[in-house]
Amino acid sequence: MSIKDWPADERPREKLLQRGAAALTDAELLAIFLRTGTVGQSAVDMARGLLSEYGSLQALLAADRERFCQSHGLGDAKYAQLQAVLEMARRHFSEVLKRGNALTSPEITRAYLSAQLRGYSFEVFACLFLDNQHRVIQWEELFRGTIDGASVYPREVAKRALFHHAAAVIFAHNHPSGINEPSQADRQITDKLKQALGLFDIRVLDHFIVGDGLPYSFAEHGLI
Repeated sequence: MSIKDWPADERPREKLLQRGAAALTDAELLAIFLRTGTVGQSAVDMARGLLSEYGSLQALLAADRERFCQSHGLGDAKYAQLQAVLEMARRHFSEVLKRGNALTSPEITRAYLSAQLRGYSFEVFACLFLDNQHRVIQWEELFRGTIDGASVYPREVAKRALFHHAAAVIFAHNHPSGINEPSQADRQITDKLKQALGLFDIRVLDHFIVGDGLPYSFAEHGLI
């Protein structure tokens, strides 16, 4: 059955307009991006097939051009369109969290971190440097690693925080696997960083892990 023959409140586009984008599943969001399906397959069916093929929405969004274009129904036009959407998201949240703006919304912070880190196929450890009123001073990617992890050096983090005259920091790193639960190593390095920065009265407000779904917050789980 074509999507246009579905009940109006079940069609992805109408559902988004009525209930907001957060109410849609990954497949429904992807279907809106795809716009049309293929012969005998609706856009939602095609989206579900792609999510099954890639394993997750994050993996699809992070796919390189060659891999992306090999999938049935996709190609250079869709790849270019997707890259434009991702870059607009990054620029939007960079503008929202530009230098001098205070962090007033956990949702905006999460969305910004997701836009910055979700597309990498390797681990990236980054930091938001903040002043004593929690206004943004600078965002920096500090360490890059393989898919198995990134080496994080507390001394270097402390040096960058002092360079920016930061009073507080928020850490973030991605898990290319999509799993957004902290590993034991994640917990240990967070404790080491907190101790190192504490020597300079620099507060660690949170550490986010960006994977599939909502980024994991150490603070919300009582780990900071």
